[in-house]
Amino acid sequence: RSVLSQMEPPTNPGDGPGELELTVDNVESALYQLYFDPDMERKNVAQKWLTQAQGSAQAWQFCWALLSPDKIPEVQFFGASTLHTKISHHWSDLPTDQHESLRMQLLSHILYFSSGPKMVLTRLCVALASMALNLIPQAWSQPVADMVRAFQPQRPDSEGGSAAEASQDPHAHCLALLELLTVLPEEFQSGRLAQVRRTQLREALAGEWKVVCPMLRQLLQSQDSSNQVKDKVLRCLSSWVRLDVPLGESHELVQDCFTELSNPELFDTAVETIVNAISQPDCQRYVDALVKLMPLVLGLHDQLRKAAQGGDMETSHGICRIAVAMGETHSRILLEQVDHWQEYLALVNMILYCTGIPGHYPVSETTSSLTLTFWYTLQDDILSFDEEKQAVYLQVYRPVYFQLVDVLLHKSHYPSQEEYTSWSSDDKEQFRIYRVDISDTLMYVYEMLGAELLSNLYDRLGRHLMDPQQSAIWQDTEALLFGFQSIAETIDVNYSDVIPGLIGLIPRINISNIMLADTVMYTIGSLAEWLADHPVMLGGILPMVLQGLAKAELSVSSVSTLKRICRECRHDLGPYAQDILTVSQVHISQCMWLMQALGFLLSALPVDEILGRLHSLITPHIQRLDTLAHREPDPTNKQSIIHILGMLSSLFTTLDINRQADGSEGAASPRLTASQSTQNPVVVVLQQVFTLIQTILGKWLDDSDVVEAVCGVFDKSVRTLLHDFGPMVAQLSEMLGQIYSTFPQASALDLARQMVHIFAGEEHHFSNIKSLTEMLTSATLTIFQQGNVGAIISSILKRKPDLYLSEQLDIKALFYCGILSLKFPETPTVKAASLFFTELLPRSKDVPSLGENFDCEGRMKTRWTTEEYPPAVGGGSPRSLAEHFSEVLLSLNRHCPALLSQWLKETLQTPGFPSAQVSSEQKHTFSQQLLREQSNKRRVKEIVKEFSLLCRGLQGSGYSEY
Repeated sequence: RSVLSQMEPPTNPGDGPGELELTVDNVESALYQLYFDPDMERKNVAQKWLTQAQGSAQAWQFCWALLSPDKIPEVQFFGASTLHTKISHHWSDLPTDQHESLRMQLLSHILYFSSGPKMVLTRLCVALASMALNLIPQAWSQPVADMVRAFQPQRPDSEGGSAAEASQDPHAHCLALLELLTVLPEEFQSGRLAQVRRTQLREALAGEWKVVCPMLRQLLQSQDSSNQVKDKVLRCLSSWVRLDVPLGESHELVQDCFTELSNPELFDTAVETIVNAISQPDCQRYVDALVKLMPLVLGLHDQLRKAAQGGDMETSHGICRIAVAMGETHSRILLEQVDHWQEYLALVNMILYCTGIPGHYPVSETTSSLTLTFWYTLQDDILSFDEEKQAVYLQVYRPVYFQLVDVLLHKSHYPSQEEYTSWSSDDKEQFRIYRVDISDTLMYVYEMLGAELLSNLYDRLGRHLMDPQQSAIWQDTEALLFGFQSIAETIDVNYSDVIPGLIGLIPRINISNIMLADTVMYTIGSLAEWLADHPVMLGGILPMVLQGLAKAELSVSSVSTLKRICRECRHDLGPYAQDILTVSQVHISQCMWLMQALGFLLSALPVDEILGRLHSLITPHIQRLDTLAHREPDPTNKQSIIHILGMLSSLFTTLDINRQADGSEGAASPRLTASQSTQNPVVVVLQQVFTLIQTILGKWLDDSDVVEAVCGVFDKSVRTLLHDFGPMVAQLSEMLGQIYSTFPQASALDLARQMVHIFAGEEHHFSNIKSLTEMLTSATLTIFQQGNVGAIISSILKRKPDLYLSEQLDIKALFYCGILSLKFPETPTVKAASLFFTELLPRSKDVPSLGENFDCEGRMKTRWTTEEYPPAVGGGSPRSLAEHFSEVLLSLNRHCPALLSQWLKETLQTPGFPSAQVSSEQKHTFSQQLLREQSNKRRVKEIVKEFSLLCRGLQGSGYSEY
């Protein structure tokens, strides 16, 4: 082989089969180039040529030569793959009278390659399976019986033209037959078939199962069958059950599979097969079969316990999968078998054992996570019964669910600090996700157990904290609080009578351990709404949260909790405001969220106090920003500037004096008037720092990160203040225009879009917004590929189309840029351009300067909306873009139907346009269908989609289903 690997093709295979003669030697040489040439470019050329060769008519002949015994496995594999390609994609090219000869050749070669190489054998089996699917049932009525007969130990008749001497090894023949029977259903599942044909084949294959099943059972029970054969039998069964073959006909074979669970070599395959067999939804029709399988599943409990106690994770994992598959897939049907209720309860307890399996997930066990969704399913099924039945089931299963809570809390325990430190970062992340899953399960279980669950947790926590020995075990305390937090996070606990006691217990907890302290913080945060209704309890809780701010390890949890308290309880925080601000100013650099918390806090203070406290809070940072602004640009200064601007953005996200009216009892504060809004503290601060921000931009205007941070400050402010931001409109409009004209940035466009959205309709801001629009549009005419601008112009057209009456705007150029944008391959750009036209077309009569462009530019737009390349309906772009083009065509038909009819007629009459795949009749049909629809958006999308598939030559290929 080393000599052969040095051979090169006689010429460059990249010239294509049309220019390089398709001979066996040339194909083989190209294969050597593909497999053994170190030059990637030459490999790619060879691969392209070989792909073309597979599609040629000669491939039916040269594939057999490549399967010759003297060829290397890589060449033989390509020969077998070519056969499969021809049969699966070019079957109609083969004359009917050659079908039998092809079948005999394939069988003969499969027998020869039954001893290997395995990759060639499998590919030949897939080819024969594909052939069978083309012939079943009319032209090949009993494929499985014929295959079994062909693989009998006696020497088969070698008619079919193969000169290869077939293997005489019965064991190899048996394995080859099993391989063929395994890939037959797999080829059916993976094939792209019309629905009618798929149904027909599924029924035919289900009939063949009556032949396959007894044979598999005989092989699995035979003492003469090797592990290799039994493994193949299990895999074959697994393949067939995916066809929903009746469990009633195969449950005895499935029962036999349980025997192989005691064989270590077959354990994994047996598990996979059993799980696949009992996970089929159709199995529920065969209740008796399921009931017969139940004792076999329960019989695995001892093996499960031994594996768990011995640390055999693979075995316990596999048995758990079987138990969960049985219990979860058939929960309701097994619950309804009242004569067998004890067996199902035993199965539930077996799954509960799996949930609480010894060890820490994911380091010493990976099984428990498999069971969590089962508890959702069982609960849903129990609660779906009528009240009388539900009461009976709850009497049996509520105690199980209380046990489940204990198990879940135990499984959520952190290991010792020393052990946890030794875990990898990946293990820690998996454990975090696992605890989130447990939290979700506890929240869900609350629906069944109700207030009794909270009382149970509270009583346990109280007893635990009162016992010095128990309270020293911080993991137990943490787990109980974790349970409370899981429920309070999503369930309304405001009316629970145990929360006051819990709030009283929390200050007694020693939070010297960081993980316990984290959970304490999050638990307090989950009770923020309750605290808002009971503000008298804030005094005992808030000091703990403020202490947490002083510890860097608790910065995330304590800041998150403070933010929630400030948001929910802001109207009652007046007495604590100074303490919160004082502590926060010391630790403010730790987290942006802290600024958001302070924004909520300041919003609730008396208006005349806010500005003074705001200045006190941000002055040190503004002074620092001023120092940085006058330094020469460098990476360190840049990050500091972005950080401070980010803090201001976070603060202005939540600081809104109009929030004072939100949630206040009694008479709500009226919204500030326009004259008062000029005194909005955020606006005052922004006006004071505006010159400083201009200084920063003077040095950093070409840095998109800094510009984005600057725009972020104003963007968060305008989103929060809305019309109260008005006093800043003139200054900011001018600055945005200058930014975009000098260094166009997406962040400036996004901010401009917000400005237009809010202020375009206000007369006293109209001139400023108009000037900004003119500057943005003019700058964009040379860089129109910036997709965001289309969205801005669409917003302008939607809210204030007369902004485009300005004589300073070149509407024709803007229109032309919109058309060119349809040519870009990026979806956001095309979407923005399409949105631009769908907003533009309805207003063409209202804005004369827009309408004048339609007649001269419309043909161009219609052509680009239907042509093959650049991107459009005709086939040169991703099909996902066709939806956007259909909206443009619909809008054209609604508002300019006569012009669209004329343009379609002119553009579609061009030969080969928009694709050589469509005929004149098909283009005419498309045009007529399109012109008939002026309102039905869904129908227009369907028409465009079908025409797009025609242009690609994919209509009826099955590809349209994907």
